[in-house]
Formats: sequence, C-alpha cells, structure tokens
Amino acid sequence: MKIVVATHNEGKLVEIRRILEEDLGEDASGIELVSAGSLHLPDPVETGVTFQENALLKARDVASRTGLPAVADDSGIIVDVMGNAPGILSARWAGAHGHDKANNALLLAQIEDIPDAKRTARFRCAAALVVPDVEAGVDVTGVDNPREAADASAVAATGVSAGAAVIGRYAIKSETVEVGEMPGRIIHKPRGEHGFGYDPLFVPDDQPGRTSTEPDYEGEPLTSAEMTPAEKNAISHRGKALKALVPAIEALLKSAD
Repeated sequence: MKIVVATHNEGKLVEIRRILEEDLGEDASGIELVSAGSLHLPDPVETGVTFQENALLKARDVASRTGLPAVADDSGIIVDVMGNAPGILSARWAGAHGHDKANNALLLAQIEDIPDAKRTARFRCAAALVVPDVEAGVDVTGVDNPREAADASAVAATGVSAGAAVIGRYAIKSETVEVGEMPGRIIHKPRGEHGFGYDPLFVPDDQPGRTSTEPDYEGEPLTSAEMTPAEKNAISHRGKALKALVPAIEALLKSAD
C-alpha cells in the first residue's frame, strides 16, 4: 500500500518508516511511503487555528488530490506563561517563516524576567491520517474540457502530478488525528548544535541519562539541541503522535487485504 506523507522534507519519511517498523514489524514492509514533494504537490495554505486542524488540512489536500491515504503533522511550542503562544505561529513568531535565530531571540526577550519555575513549556504535535473514497471516483465537477477532466482523473488515480494542478478531487472516506506532547522548560540562553527551531532553548522533562558537557553547564540537563537524534526521537512529541496513529494505519492495512 502506498501512503503519501504530506511534506517536502524527506527526513520525515525516515522517521515515520522507523516508527512503523518498530510497531508493525514485518507488516511495515507492505507500506510504501512517498512524499508530497516527490509527487510535485503544492503546500496548502495552513488556515487552521489548532495543530489538529492544520494536520488534517494538509492530509486532506494530499488525499483528495492523489486518491491515496495521506499522513500529515503540524507542531510547535507552547509556553504556559504566554497563554500557549507561540503555538501554531511557532515557525513564524518573529515574522519570517523558519527564521530560527530570530524566533528564539524574540521568545527569550518576551519571557526575560520570568523566573525559572514559571518557564514551563511543551512541544505539541498533531498527526493525521486521511483516507480518500476511491470507490466514488474523482469529482471533476465544473471541468468543462473533457481532456482536462480525463487528465485530472489520471493524475489523481496515479498520484503523479508532474507539477500540474489537479482539477478533480476525491471525497474523504475517513480521518484520524492524534496528539503527542513533550513537556519541559525554557532556559535563558541557547545550548546545543543539533535539532532545529526552539530546540536550543528547550530542556525536556524526560532526559536520556546523561548531562550537558558544555562549559559552564556541565551536569545540567540536556536541551533538545544537545541530544542525539535517537535520544530526541525516543521522547519527542512527533514520535508520540505518530506512534498513536499506528493502530489506524494497521487497520487500514488489514482492510486492504
């Protein structure tokens, strides 16, 4: 079974494949993961006001365009003293999307005077699985040109758009969304060279059993950016959300037998 991951980041496929292999064992070999980027699908505009809404929005868009099951996620950091901000605006908190240094600097400035005991926060991730109704066929309502309608049906059936806009859309048959969190706290200065986003500012509550070796911080708990990818993945919000989605994927596999 082919499942499309609604991302242009091929690294997410590796993470999802690892989780499926851990939880499904040999059954995972029956799943072929492909990215939306490899199918030349566009990124939809994220208009949701929660992580769940944005994850579903992205998965629905891919499933309706391709006629294939789709997995998507949306995540960010929630700082308690800031009323759950930055939240869904995490990636563009300072204005420009994905400007990690600017986002980190603004967040630190906003809670500069907040004492350590009140700097609690958590990363949250919503992961969604959306299954299209392929039996109903592709909807080409409003497409006047017969050739365009045929092209739309072919693109949706094969999941290969070659950069072309998909005119027809499949209806949605089922949706599942799960949430995972990684609680912790925000420190006063960034530490660590790994990860991305707010990782250098965030110390997870769950620690891997070793401490920081950076000068002036020896013996301190690790930030997410000081952890190895394996250490972070073992406790991450995304990993928890995706693992919670596995039963729905397993049920989808069984229904296809």
